[in-house]
Amino acid sequence: MTPTTYTSPKKISIIIPVFNERNTIENVVATVSAVSIPLEKEIIIVDDYSSDGTRELLPGIETTNAGRVRVLLHDKNRGKGYAIRTGLAKVTGDLVLVQDADLEYDPQDYPILLAPILAGRADVVFGNRFHGGQHRVLYFWHFQINKFLTFLSNLLTNLNLSDMEVGYKLFRREIIQKIKLTSDRFGFEPEVTIKAAREKCRIYEVPISYHGRTYEEGKKITWKDGVAALYFLFKYSIFG
Repeated sequence: MTPTTYTSPKKISIIIPVFNERNTIENVVATVSAVSIPLEKEIIIVDDYSSDGTRELLPGIETTNAGRVRVLLHDKNRGKGYAIRTGLAKVTGDLVLVQDADLEYDPQDYPILLAPILAGRADVVFGNRFHGGQHRVLYFWHFQINKFLTFLSNLLTNLNLSDMEVGYKLFRREIIQKIKLTSDRFGFEPEVTIKAAREKCRIYEVPISYHGRTYEEGKKITWKDGVAALYFLFKYSIFG
């Protein structure tokens, strides 16, 4: 979709879904707050019923960053996709970005993500972990499954993305709020990709760095989420 008028963004809302990230949440908020971009930042933390002490840290983070950070709490564990929807209901920025709470994705990449939208060329910007940016070398089968899911996504949408499952996706707010999202867990990535393609959004892709974690370090996604992504790709491409 090509907007009939272009209004330069003034504010970005950064949604941080959190589940059991006690060791990283303070650092991620500080890092996001410190990165220099030409936009006002609104940080919305959505805690998905953490049980490791994360939840107890959040009031202090909100108080320390009064006016810049807002904390929302789930009354039970509902999943990353649900947490993103909780945050989307409260955003006030012109742009929306999801930031994982573990710093696998580096906020220093915000300027490169923003560039296509600030230039008026894009409605949605996907990061690309595999072309250009530094990335930690980890799991062979994760990489192959990601390539397969991206290929299948491209086949179903007629896009030519390099990294459909990437966590860094930046949206103009009117785009992401127009899309009806229903996935509760990690199905958010295939769902939003399929539905953004259906909206004929102008999608750009930019290289980003990726500092992946091992399971011992706290990585949560498993092979079951890969199977679920396959299901969601067909579900949303066929049934909407």
